[in-house]
Amino acid sequence: MLLPPLSLYIHLPWCVRKCPYCDFNSHEAREAVPEAAYVDALLADLESELPRVWGRRLESVFLGGGTPSLFSPEALDHLFSALRARLPWRPDMEVTLEANPGTTDAGRFRGYREAGVNRLSIGVQSFDDDQLRQLGRIHGAREARAAFEAARSAGFENINIDLMFGLPGQTVAGALKDLAEGLALGPEHLSWYQLTLEPNTRFAAHPPVLPEEDTLWDMHTAGQAHLAEAGYTQYEVSAYARAGRPCRHNLNYWEFGDYLGIGAGAHGKISLPAEGRILRRWKHRQPRQYMETARSGEAASGEHTLTREETVFEFMLNAMRLNQGVPLALFTERTGLSPEALEPMRGEAVARGLLTADPERLEPTELGRRFLNDLQALFLPDGDAAP
Repeated sequence: MLLPPLSLYIHLPWCVRKCPYCDFNSHEAREAVPEAAYVDALLADLESELPRVWGRRLESVFLGGGTPSLFSPEALDHLFSALRARLPWRPDMEVTLEANPGTTDAGRFRGYREAGVNRLSIGVQSFDDDQLRQLGRIHGAREARAAFEAARSAGFENINIDLMFGLPGQTVAGALKDLAEGLALGPEHLSWYQLTLEPNTRFAAHPPVLPEEDTLWDMHTAGQAHLAEAGYTQYEVSAYARAGRPCRHNLNYWEFGDYLGIGAGAHGKISLPAEGRILRRWKHRQPRQYMETARSGEAASGEHTLTREETVFEFMLNAMRLNQGVPLALFTERTGLSPEALEPMRGEAVARGLLTADPERLEPTELGRRFLNDLQALFLPDGDAAP
């Protein structure tokens, strides 16, 4: 097992209002966000993680939520300064901030840029005001366009837009209209993904009427064609980028890299080659409890060393999301296991036409990409595969 690249994920859990489809660890800010106390907790959390990553350099930072753009540029500037004092940063570090169009303006974007953020991910979801209301968003289409233009005027040259399709009552024409409006802005990256009803959400308890499967497939294929024609390459299930603009942070996840996770509910994965193991750790989910435990020196609520079978599954779960897959050699580099650990599941996947027969690569076929869940299920630790 070789040490993979190391990233840092920072979870900022508060939002203005919880969206009915959201299953992330997010909490409505019913009073002022305690950003100073939370930043102190993040740094204490990081201090407890540092012994596992001494001497390693950060390749990327991603601030997710919640709504990270609720935090002031000053708070992030303090956070980044403290992070640089504790861990070396790659010279051309990618630092991504998720932003809600309803919580930003040009001045705030300039402040984030000056603090060190160089990539934005703007959660637009739709340019249809009726759909935005159904999704519980706090912004309209006008605010979404204005946020993008404000980000550009603040100097951001690397912007992602999040867009959903398969919205309640949506037609193929409606989905493509949303996509066309997003493309017209000219972002470097688009995350275009289907709305799903996740457990423990308001939509799961009170499900809206969503498009039929055939309609969803038509949206998906037509959207892919539009994106390709506009010069965006699909490199992952829901990620499309202009040349040279894939999200390095997310690529590190999909290529089974390492990442520290700090913040309420954050998860991390760290390779420990000297001990021959891969460790996963996760933090307390409730912000108040998280801050209290971080200050006491241990914010983690649990940890687990991956078994051999779990390692195989998690590697394939991530790597098969990439359209071109990964070199077979990467499996051994990142897991410490020989390629034989993939058998007989790999052989079964090839026989079903879900995985290419290339002996040097782990690459899904077109059928494998369409039926990704079936492909991934073949590598489940219990051996159960989708029928």
